[in-house]
Amino acid sequence: MALQEHLENKAIAARLESFATLLELAGANPYSARAYRRAAELIRATELPVADLIRAGRVRELRGIGRGIEGRLKELVETGEIAELEELEREVQPDLVGLGRYLGIGARQAVLIARTLSVRTAAELRQAAVAGRLREVPGIGPQKEAKLLAALERVDEPRPPRGLLIHRARRLLEEIAAPLGGVAAGDPRRARDSSERFAVVVAADSAAPVLKAFESLPAIVSVLERGERRAYGVTVEGVPVELVVAEPQRFGTELFRATGSLEYVADLEPLPDAPDEATLYKKLKLPFVPPELREAPFRGTPPKLLELTDIRGDLHSHTTWSDGSESVETMALAAIERGYEYLAICDHTPAVGAVRGLTADDLRRQAFEIADANEALAPFRVLRGTECDILPDGQLDLPDSILAELDWVQASVHGGQRLPKAQQTERVVRALRSPHVSCLSHPKGRYINRRPENELDIDRLIEVALEEGVALEVNGLPDRLDLKDIYARQAIDAGVKLVCSTDAHSIRGLGNGEFAFATPRRGWATAQDVVNTRPLAEVLAWRRR
Repeated sequence: MALQEHLENKAIAARLESFATLLELAGANPYSARAYRRAAELIRATELPVADLIRAGRVRELRGIGRGIEGRLKELVETGEIAELEELEREVQPDLVGLGRYLGIGARQAVLIARTLSVRTAAELRQAAVAGRLREVPGIGPQKEAKLLAALERVDEPRPPRGLLIHRARRLLEEIAAPLGGVAAGDPRRARDSSERFAVVVAADSAAPVLKAFESLPAIVSVLERGERRAYGVTVEGVPVELVVAEPQRFGTELFRATGSLEYVADLEPLPDAPDEATLYKKLKLPFVPPELREAPFRGTPPKLLELTDIRGDLHSHTTWSDGSESVETMALAAIERGYEYLAICDHTPAVGAVRGLTADDLRRQAFEIADANEALAPFRVLRGTECDILPDGQLDLPDSILAELDWVQASVHGGQRLPKAQQTERVVRALRSPHVSCLSHPKGRYINRRPENELDIDRLIEVALEEGVALEVNGLPDRLDLKDIYARQAIDAGVKLVCSTDAHSIRGLGNGEFAFATPRRGWATAQDVVNTRPLAEVLAWRRR
């Protein structure tokens, strides 16, 4: 690769992301791979040209960039490549590993199969499998052979080994759709919290050039199937992506089908040809339905859903006082850049355990920093807040005297997630009865694909939240999105208000607002259902109604 004089942040981040993936595939230290992936995310979110910082020897000023990563970045900027990355690509053979991950086998076995059978594509592997050659590979017996044969026949409706979180799913499709001039569809377009169906739709009279470009994309390492106007490709992580090349007059119809859900689309078949979705709905004589609501069959008129531009402020963020990476003023300035009118600083309390928590005295000291920020940034308002732990007996981790001083109080469960349902419910209910609690953070305590929801009686929780005038948070961290959509709708139907918060621990974290608002949309939320669509005076009134 030639020397890159103007290497953009996005390109640098993409190379580090590839390096992280290949390190994982090669069985390297998992901490190294994570460090490179975090560095890629940091660089992608940095506004300054990172290449200039690297040349000036200042890149380590970015939090999370250590000496080792600095060396790789310097090599990339000076030579246009990372030598070890090129070596890993030759050694690991990502096309084979991606296909193997899709089939549910590890990197080493995928490479062993490919080398033993001298195959490099899904079609070649399928031919070898049908010919009964899989058992030539050491370690593959009848059961493994049957499993692989079944996996190779999934091309009609392929699925990844496990669902992708919304931020990774959307980024993956954007990297494929953008260079093709297409639109991301599938589960990510409907804002599902964990995506399994991925599609990109492109409008073009001639399909062949688009299909060729798709197959040559860095993100696509293997092609499962190719037809006249569609193809299935696989990423190095084993994620299958469908490409649909629609004739322009049918683009809306094909985008609608590729967006899904399968059940929603099937209920409206047969579909007329349409150049866009708005025209399609008119031809069906139905009101337009936003993608987030296209799950179960539905033919009524949807509400005017919450928009990202309706959000006036963020009511859950962290700073260096606990486990955040930025000061109060820096977080406030970032919120102002997003067009917000207010930001609540809700650092942790001592019972959280894993990170530093603020005592009552700490919060009173923090108040001086918040006052200084408010003086400097008026009319923007930084709210004094806390993410106060709910103790196992339901008491709050701070005394009433300090809670009464604050503008906003988030109550949270962090420890004791495995309590029995009745005990967990009573614990949270007791906290909601406090006259100082404004909102319950990440109410069900889930981590998507990692930890199940807490055992909690959601009906009782919503009942008490309504009685006490406490809002329920939809937490925008991509691995939380808690409350989930079905509970958000249940809360809205009962009259309980939601708060769409990012739980930001950094400037970049404030960008989680797009996920915090997408999940309530799936729960049919309007702007009136969300507290932080309101002016500051109304939010402060919500502090205790």
